[in-house]
Amino acid sequence: MGEGGDSSALGSEQLRLELGQEKQMKEMLELSIFELRNTITELEKRLSSVEDEGNEWKTRYETQVELNRQLERQTGLLQEKMEHICGNPTDRLSSIRSFDQMPVGSLNQFLKQLEEEKKSLQNQLKDYELRLEQEAKAYHKANDERRMYLAEISQTSATLKIAERQKTDAVQIKRKNQILRRRHNVPENQRILDPKKGPIKKTAGVKQLPKLKH
Repeated sequence: MGEGGDSSALGSEQLRLELGQEKQMKEMLELSIFELRNTITELEKRLSSVEDEGNEWKTRYETQVELNRQLERQTGLLQEKMEHICGNPTDRLSSIRSFDQMPVGSLNQFLKQLEEEKKSLQNQLKDYELRLEQEAKAYHKANDERRMYLAEISQTSATLKIAERQKTDAVQIKRKNQILRRRHNVPENQRILDPKKGPIKKTAGVKQLPKLKH
């Protein structure tokens, strides 16, 4: 009678320990899933921010293209003025005569104006080239960050799926153990937590019989 009581007490204690381990494992998996989901949310926010920066870069790029077009138009106007100065090859003498009729001061002023316009256009060209270089660097940086966040989201999502599958497996194992205990009336000290590790002992469900008297 004493041995049966000790066996029952030992089995109950082992059952409590195993249930505690199962509960602890479940809590750890739930915490891991919670943290992974938060990580994915944060990464998605960062990705959205990077994509917004990409849209901003696109706007700046389009603006820069328009500025370049304006520069081309200004260059065209300057080219027309240069052609006017050089004159048409078929009528160079008339152009020379028109400049000959201008006072020296007016010619110098006109030449100075052309030099200033030329210098201004050259400075604008350098400025636009620098801006294009900066915008290209900003675009490549934003694109690299976007790819990095996409890779991290993919990796974290895969880890999250594994954690969720482990949680589901743990719940299924717990249910199977409960079903086996009820079906076979197995003492807890002889019960196997994971049915994949092996079958339940054949003697597990046999009650202890009294000794025969000779």
